[in-house]
Amino acid sequence: MSRPVRRVNHRMRHWIWPAVLGLAVATFSFSSLSAPAGADSDRSGLPEAIDTILGDPRMEGGAASVVVADAATGETLYQHLPSGRLMPASNTKMLTSAAALELLGPEHRFTTDVLAHGERHGTVLKGDLYLRGTGDPTTLAKDYDRLAEKVAAEGIKRVSGRLVADDTRFDDRRQGDTWGADDESAYYAAQISALSVAPDTDYDTGTVVVAVAPGATAGDRPKVTVTPKTDYVDIDLRATTVAAGGADTIAVERQHGKNTITVTGTVPVGGSTTKEWITVWEPTRYAAAIFRDALAAHGVKVGGPTRAGIPTPKGARELASHASMKLRDLLIPFMKLSNNMHAESLTKAMGYKATGRPGSWGDGIAAIGGYLKTAGVDPGKLRHVDGSGLSRKNNVAADQFIKLLRSAKGEPWFADWYRSLPVACDPDKLDGGTLRSRMCGTPAALNVHAKTGSLTGASALSGYVTDAGGRELVFSIVLNNYLPSSVKALEDAIVVTLAKSDEDKAVLVRPRAERGSGQGGELECSWRKPARC
Repeated sequence: MSRPVRRVNHRMRHWIWPAVLGLAVATFSFSSLSAPAGADSDRSGLPEAIDTILGDPRMEGGAASVVVADAATGETLYQHLPSGRLMPASNTKMLTSAAALELLGPEHRFTTDVLAHGERHGTVLKGDLYLRGTGDPTTLAKDYDRLAEKVAAEGIKRVSGRLVADDTRFDDRRQGDTWGADDESAYYAAQISALSVAPDTDYDTGTVVVAVAPGATAGDRPKVTVTPKTDYVDIDLRATTVAAGGADTIAVERQHGKNTITVTGTVPVGGSTTKEWITVWEPTRYAAAIFRDALAAHGVKVGGPTRAGIPTPKGARELASHASMKLRDLLIPFMKLSNNMHAESLTKAMGYKATGRPGSWGDGIAAIGGYLKTAGVDPGKLRHVDGSGLSRKNNVAADQFIKLLRSAKGEPWFADWYRSLPVACDPDKLDGGTLRSRMCGTPAALNVHAKTGSLTGASALSGYVTDAGGRELVFSIVLNNYLPSSVKALEDAIVVTLAKSDEDKAVLVRPRAERGSGQGGELECSWRKPARC
């Protein structure tokens, strides 16, 4: 397995912004308590137990909004600043995914179509060929190849006009509110378009995978491959192979506003391959480039240039079409792997459906807000600016997530939504997702279904757990403004405490000591590549 070392370093740059202090909820200090790893013999009431966990020194000066409730009755079992608005990070995806199931429907599919506009003369299309997208964030190079194969099967061998990439289903705003400029090439902040390409079945759309392997001997240039194979990006190779045992300092980054990817540093002979998922500039043209190459491979030559952002004319004849997986299935890679680009594509798709205008963040967020009202969530009590939670402007309180978690249980699509949530300590990537390495060896393992969230100074975990007495609980834990690199151990301790406790007895599980708990340390696994934990 390749090493994601450079990616970890790169991602940290964005999330090392100072913690936001001017929140609606004042920051506060917890008392300093000892927290021996794994201690679970303390018995007290549930409120006292959770208060003890939140009193961990790692949260000194931090802010927390925490609510635990009975899933069936709604009875509140614990609350701490329940209406305190904090940055929810990727817990925002819970709002987006539930709204998408309601507004688009579990059976929704995105389509990518190829249409001809012009006259057909034997094997020649005298006109333009249109590639029209509707926002599918899961389209692979092989899907474009199949579209090209279908065009060739129509008997077309030459197109005299242009290849037009119609991405007008969405607006032309590519990145969300307050996304970091220094994250431009990071895979989790790819540009959003109605036409794009994902390099593999993690479906990180709008990216290429750059693999850097050592040369045979010291002094050789490293070997670089790009997936999918494309000339849309250029490689500026400045790296060097050094002797075995030397330093591995490979760094891969795309230059601002360009599709030139620079590879620098050293890799030792016999060293491992470094893989980086790197965004492209203008994903619409990336999709068009992949499709043009596929056409050529199937014997279809397009004589004219590639153009983008032009709507398909009325009367154009469909030659081929590709449908994505159903939304209920798309939710699996989206939610399990915390895929930001899926969230934004769905947000814009909801905006388009609600208004008939090109999908935008503004219309999409308004559509989500309309759904949230029906779920008992008050959009007036939260700030919501993107679909993924990548923006640090998002502010949501734990009590609003509790309302959503309880309301969703009554929806016909609940089974699909519940199935999409990561499962604690389930080792399969598409079951356990971002929770697959957490709460193992505890009653929470394979019990907790919940969404993770992580930015620097912001962490969240919200979902469902069954307690020791068989009672289903809903919980939301949103933690902000802490200084250590991670407070995941506190989240886990709260949830394992819930899993160990029942109506009559609370069993306090103290948070474990975490390696790298100093400032600027480890990242949550949802930001790591390629394994994502």
